[in-house]
Amino acid sequence: MMDLYLFNLINQFALKWLWLDTLSIFFADYFEYVLVGCLFLFLAVAFRKYLKMVIQAFLSAVLARFVIVNFIRWLWQRPRPFIDNHVNLLLTHNSFSFPSGHAAFFFALSTIVYLYDKKAGILFFIASFLICLARVFVGIHWPSDVLAGAIVGVFSGWLIHKIFQKF
Repeated sequence: MMDLYLFNLINQFALKWLWLDTLSIFFADYFEYVLVGCLFLFLAVAFRKYLKMVIQAFLSAVLARFVIVNFIRWLWQRPRPFIDNHVNLLLTHNSFSFPSGHAAFFFALSTIVYLYDKKAGILFFIASFLICLARVFVGIHWPSDVLAGAIVGVFSGWLIHKIFQKF
């Protein structure tokens, strides 16, 4: 029930202020492109220095989102909050919610960036957190969805980084 309590605590502010709804929709659905663009900026600034980081980031994100998350969703098909509950819904989504694919993808990217550049990594983690918080705010994820996705993402980033270190 902690999940429902936290969800309601965050989602209760949706549909109250247009500026907050607009900002939340931007972070939940569009800010991800900004974050991926920032990853490519590393290549524009110093291609040779950051190529390995960018490759690892995308490999870890793909592992997290398209392998681990899909496997977990195959085992456990948890409905999104708006399916069984009255929520302040700003966006909809068709697939299952647990774990959050967005959280897994962006926390995997953030982990790799952090392992290469602590300052940039912290900014990536903050951006990933804002994406995840917004996805709860707009009504398409439970807090535990994004927490589990973040754990999957950090684990994937760590694992890919360790594999690259071995070879």
